[in-house]
Amino acid sequence: MKEGPDIARVAALIGDPARANMLTALMAGKMLTAGELAREAGVTLPTASAHLAKLEAGGLVVPRRQGRHKYVALAGAEVAAVLEALMGLAAGTGHLRTRTGPRDESLRRARVCYNHLAGDMGIQMFESLRRRGHLRGTGDAIDLSRDGHAFLAEAVGIDIEGLKRGRTRLCRECLDWSARRPHLAGSVGRALLQRFEANAWARREKETRAVRFTREGERQFHALFPGE
Repeated sequence: MKEGPDIARVAALIGDPARANMLTALMAGKMLTAGELAREAGVTLPTASAHLAKLEAGGLVVPRRQGRHKYVALAGAEVAAVLEALMGLAAGTGHLRTRTGPRDESLRRARVCYNHLAGDMGIQMFESLRRRGHLRGTGDAIDLSRDGHAFLAEAVGIDIEGLKRGRTRLCRECLDWSARRPHLAGSVGRALLQRFEANAWARREKETRAVRFTREGERQFHALFPGE
């Protein structure tokens, strides 16, 4: 009998088309009801509930209750990272959805990846921080430099010391499925997106993962994170 992690079980949970659609919808970082996820998956509510029970038993989603309403969310950033990596693999090997339209370009430009900024603008932010020495290391060993700590605290207004007290890693590379290049995840990535939204520089589109920057938001973003 083989020992070790049972990747086949996890792969089977993700591999069902209806469950894959549900998990992708939850990548927007929002809690959704079973009814909303049923519409995303194109299945009936009882069928969606059965799928969600399997995902919950497999540790991929967790239920959240607010008042009389029950919602579902991804179990954590680790699950989101696996899903984004699979999206990158699918895109890189030519396995793309056939639906096209105006949303596609906006998703490539800027979108939410669970709780941080992805797409072209997320990649630009990551590469700008690295190019100026604000990030050091690679892959799983990426971290803020002293200059990066000062820049994010002073120029962007992020409480880095407060983030350090949390359990989530400050910085983590996340492979962007649309460009196959990394963007910034971790508590710093989450805090940056929250700062953009709090400053009214950007907002998340309803019913999609796209992020729309205002004209002023774009100006401020490019001033802070200039491209090459």
